[in-house]
Amino acid sequence: MLTDIQKQLLAEIADLHKVPEGAYNIRANGVSAGRNSTANIEITSKEDKPGIDIRIRPGTKNESVHIPVVLSESGLKDVVYNDFFVGDDSDVVIVAGCGINNCGNQDSDHDGVHRFFVGKNAHVKYVEKHYGEGEGSGKRILNPTTEVNLGEGSTMEMEMVQIKGVDSTIRTTLAKLDKKARLVVHERLMTHGVQSAESSYTIELNGDGSSADVVSRSVAREKSRQHYCSRLVGNAACSGHTECDAIIMDTATVLAVPELEANNIDAALIHEAAIGKIAGDQIIKLMTLGLTEAEAEEQIVNGFLR
Repeated sequence: MLTDIQKQLLAEIADLHKVPEGAYNIRANGVSAGRNSTANIEITSKEDKPGIDIRIRPGTKNESVHIPVVLSESGLKDVVYNDFFVGDDSDVVIVAGCGINNCGNQDSDHDGVHRFFVGKNAHVKYVEKHYGEGEGSGKRILNPTTEVNLGEGSTMEMEMVQIKGVDSTIRTTLAKLDKKARLVVHERLMTHGVQSAESSYTIELNGDGSSADVVSRSVAREKSRQHYCSRLVGNAACSGHTECDAIIMDTATVLAVPELEANNIDAALIHEAAIGKIAGDQIIKLMTLGLTEAEAEEQIVNGFLR
């Protein structure tokens, strides 16, 4: 039975206000709090380590899988290993994410390792949201690792969101793309206080006609620190684009390191990076419409991260 705090966390990270339809696995404080498989999506526990295997039958269409994690105990360190096997010609949505409520004086930590094996011509939309709250002095720590293997002609769209309350995070994403596979990543991140966030992406374009588009938008406030690294490796006739746009405020620091490696004469790779403060004329324009300076800044930030 989920507590009210855990239900609130589920609403924040997965927009769940009741038991979801379709396949799901809800993990609370390190144990399963509910699970359901369907005719086309089977969820089973691993036998050798904590985590689950999610097997999606070939040809599955218009179905979803929810696998949220919530922590509400101070001092808990939770590690989970989840593997996704997506059959050929499938089209599914996978909703993950983790919410931490820490009202104690010990650190709470969730490290999730997700591996995706996506079959030929399949399409996956993956949504992962991180959220933290609680009045305790203990930190809220999230360190996700994601490995993506895209088969021939497959597509994966990844939406990675972390806007509030996470004190420390190290996100590592590795992807390997086969012939005509396509990867799209949209990352949205905001840090404040003395929070720190690191994002590292390494994308190997191994098949002819493969492509990747990795875009990060972030806002660093107060004394927080951000480090973004994106590496595209072109090993075939492929195309890749990586972009990092960051707004820096107060005394925050942002380091952006785009990296391109072409190992094929027909690899076309592009990187863009921009870091800057909010333009003064933008704030003045909104203030002439009746907003205070703080309200104007907030509206600009919200629009930037949308």
